Amino acid sequence: MRIGIDLGGTKTEVICLDKNNGKELYRLRVPTIRDDYSATIRTIAELVTGAENAVGRTGTVGIGIPGTVSGVTGLVKNANSTWINGHPLDKDLEQVLGRPVRIQNDANCFAVSEANDGSGAGKRVVFGVIIGTGCGGGIAIDGKAIGGLNGITGEWGHNPLPYPRVFGQVARTFESAPDTADTLHDYFIDDATVSEYPGPLCYCGRRGCLESWISGTGFKNDYHRVTGEPLSTHDIIAGAKNGEAKATQALRRYMNRLARSLAYVINILDPDVIVLGGGMSNVQALYDEVPKLWGRYLFTDTVVDTQLLPPRHGDSSGVRGAAWLW
Repeated sequence: MRIGIDLGGTKTEVICLDKNNGKELYRLRVPTIRDDYSATIRTIAELVTGAENAVGRTGTVGIGIPGTVSGVTGLVKNANSTWINGHPLDKDLEQVLGRPVRIQNDANCFAVSEANDGSGAGKRVVFGVIIGTGCGGGIAIDGKAIGGLNGITGEWGHNPLPYPRVFGQVARTFESAPDTADTLHDYFIDDATVSEYPGPLCYCGRRGCLESWISGTGFKNDYHRVTGEPLSTHDIIAGAKNGEAKATQALRRYMNRLARSLAYVINILDPDVIVLGGGMSNVQALYDEVPKLWGRYLFTDTVVDTQLLPPRHGDSSGVRGAAWLW
């Protein structure tokens, strides 16, 4: 069988697939122990051993991580689960498990899963998005992940938020100009206490990265910055569904930022379909509202045919892609 592991910021998941027909044989999700590399190795090893004992078979092991293994150093880099950066994760796991291990970026795993038999099935170019604890992207062309020379293809989460809204004298000056007010209105933030530039400090050391705005963590932090109330992402979404004003405004800000961010991708890649993954992919309003917004940021004078779709295999579809690394 094929065993897949998805190492996330808040959960770690294992899946077992039949090697012939891809049928799911076993699945388990456990909380991620953060900031402890040894615990990460131990958790993954225990999940693999437990899965094999439960199914009664041994399997190949593929792992999706929120980063990548450097082709130069052999060490993990660019992971927002920062405690695994700088470590030879694949080699350490191979030693513990006693077999070869294949590691790929989690968004690439997600893109492959959805491109082959998910929401992107039958489409040539699929952009897979992970918007959960962090924010990542992966590209699958003809069902295969594109890793890139530097191993960072699709990592648009550490580009700056496009068209950052400002507040202050410049914004007021633009808004007072009758010939440009309608055009520029959407670039200014609704809440007078917050500016999008230069943006929040990201763990990568830069400010204003997409991850700091459109990840689930970024969404929660934005609500806290504006309201002073430390609510969970789940509670904010629930509040928006119930028409609570602050939560509704936070979701509107989020959807506009996501639309601007995905417009980046469409302008460069022009994919057939964009599939959302991660916890925020469960917010149904995104699929209706974001495509209505992104057109104003695209370099085209025609109707945009790119589809924005939820994952067919759920918000952790990437774990299936990890299993299929073999």
